[in-house]
Amino acid sequence: MIKIDDHLIMFPWRSANANNCNCYLIDGPKRVLIDPGHKHLFDHVRNGLSHLDLSIDDIDVVLCTHAHPDHIESVQLFRETRTLVAIHEAEWQFVQSVDRYIRASFGVGADAITPDLLLCDGTFSIGGIDLTILHTPGHSPGSMSIFWPETGALFTGDVIFREGLGRTDLPGGNGDRLKESIRALSAMEARCLLPGHGDIVKGFDAVTSNFDNVENYWFAYI
Repeated sequence: MIKIDDHLIMFPWRSANANNCNCYLIDGPKRVLIDPGHKHLFDHVRNGLSHLDLSIDDIDVVLCTHAHPDHIESVQLFRETRTLVAIHEAEWQFVQSVDRYIRASFGVGADAITPDLLLCDGTFSIGGIDLTILHTPGHSPGSMSIFWPETGALFTGDVIFREGLGRTDLPGGNGDRLKESIRALSAMEARCLLPGHGDIVKGFDAVTSNFDNVENYWFAYI
């Protein structure tokens, strides 16, 4: 567990033996959990919450940057709570269109991860927390990134990482769209980049440099 600031906690995934993702908690008047990860690996998040004297019953909304199992599968654990689950409307449309392939590959169908809320581009407000929702396709058709203007925090899912970017060889991936999404995110003037995997990038200059480095090096490969 890493405390990024007074109201932002990171539950990083460091295991080399599992493909799980970083999970983030916005701990404000309402509590927002971003990308809860795989269901069978959720204990690292559950344990992190317990260190804060919290449980999944204390989470008001779960936001999933996209519907790959390593980011969204754990939403099943919130079904018996009051927690709302949200993804981008474009991602849900895609999930429904490939439901039988997801079942065959991962054993999880659309019905198991059905969201309560479908988001679109604009402001998502909860308990005085105003988050900017951005459709950032490329890694998946409905990937969304989340910008918290008050703190300068930018949650990018698998769109861009520290010195890297999301893969485009999975169903619905598109290199040209991923480049467009990354360029759009670079204009957000973020002071902290919080990716779905790997280390965060802190400081406006460091975030700007990371965007430049990714474009100058990795764009040639997608």
